[in-house]
Amino acid sequence: MSKVEEFLTHEEEQEIISAIRIAEKNTSGEIRVHLEDSSEKDHYERALEVFYLLQMHKTAQANGVLIYVAVKDHKFVICGDKGINDLVAKDFWNTTKNVIQNHFKKGQFKQGLVEGILKAGSELKAHFPWQVDDKDELSNEISKG
Repeated sequence: MSKVEEFLTHEEEQEIISAIRIAEKNTSGEIRVHLEDSSEKDHYERALEVFYLLQMHKTAQANGVLIYVAVKDHKFVICGDKGINDLVAKDFWNTTKNVIQNHFKKGQFKQGLVEGILKAGSELKAHFPWQVDDKDELSNEISKG
């Protein structure tokens, strides 16, 4: 069994998907989680590659957010699309990163992702509030590579 398959239980994955749904109820932003074993590439570069592979750059407001985790490498990256990056300060994702990192250091991976997702949703709400005609543009499922 790969590290990715051992990283979260089915129940924990469902809790993360629920957190994505909750976070997206307050924002038009789209949040995805991608897990993979490791990367030969720089983790930020790999996260950007996954962002495009998942077609997250195709949201109407360019407001997709990816939380990428390389399980075996003990690395994660948060990256947002152009619509977000054009509006927010350079250190915008630091509070979300810190929430996730604090839990990951304790081995609380599911909790780190859930709280990070909820924090990202809260941060996105200020710049991309939920709209009446908002639709869920991207899958909430956890992708794995």
